[in-house]
Amino acid sequence: MTQPDSPPRPVGNAPGSEESHDHVGAVPQRVRGTLTADAPLDRLTWFRTGGPADWLFEPADIDDLVAFLGGVEEGTPVMALGLGSNLIVRDGGVPGVVVRLGKPFATVAVLRDCVLECGGGASGILVASTARDAGIGGLEFLRGIPGTVGGLVRMNGGAYGHDIADLLIDCEVVLPDGTQITLPARDLGFSYRHSRLPDGAIVTSARLRGVPDDPGAIGAEMDRIAAERERTQPLRSRTGGSTFKNPPGLKAWQLVDAAGCRGLAIGGAQVSEKHANFLINTGSATSADIEGLGEEVRRRVAGSQGVSLEWEIQRVGRP
Repeated sequence: MTQPDSPPRPVGNAPGSEESHDHVGAVPQRVRGTLTADAPLDRLTWFRTGGPADWLFEPADIDDLVAFLGGVEEGTPVMALGLGSNLIVRDGGVPGVVVRLGKPFATVAVLRDCVLECGGGASGILVASTARDAGIGGLEFLRGIPGTVGGLVRMNGGAYGHDIADLLIDCEVVLPDGTQITLPARDLGFSYRHSRLPDGAIVTSARLRGVPDDPGAIGAEMDRIAAERERTQPLRSRTGGSTFKNPPGLKAWQLVDAAGCRGLAIGGAQVSEKHANFLINTGSATSADIEGLGEEVRRRVAGSQGVSLEWEIQRVGRP
């Protein structure tokens, strides 16, 4: 493994390399996709902050992923990375293996009875647009969520009064040891922004069911959602989406606002002036700035409002 200050080096069957049968550390190098040591993750997150992954693996297909994880030493941490929109990668980087599902997993197919077969790397907007074109309604809210199907399943992603639990039939999952299983929605224990998906499990595909509807009406609702996001959220900033979960019967942004935190800053991190439940990187923030600002907001809300806010943004890696 290269030292932390060395440039990332692809191994395995990355472009220009020859297949290797060796092992470095706990990770097999025999892959058909791309495997990179000490891989920068800041460029893969919306905040544009954070340290490197010990290893970043981008599999060529499902068989490549299964074979790779089957050869990873037991106990090695495994984490899936989607679009990086709801994530703080800490400045010390991420131990073990980060798996990023690229184009081979970013597919959406229309099946019978208003069912869509979605790759784990497919974006919410691709799923919603495919459903619209097929006259399948009920998925319009996915237009407003900047994440992948895999991430949506893991955190029961939702918006505008709907979430993925409303749609999911089942999902195909690869466990950290390479085992493939199918999990029906009823086994995922969905609750608000939470599922019981096993740690390190990677959602490679999911089947979602909508309802018949007029493509024009679906498109109009998607346009309304897009305009609402543009009007109310700091989409032009480096942000991570909604920072805190809404407490029962309350709105997180209202609590943050009431605590006087709108515009509050630590280092290069700031509470958005446009939407108080969004943190932004003004240009020079570290992940420590962003996470520290979030904790300060939590402290002030607890002190002034008597409510303990829970993080919605995932925080991973070494401080």
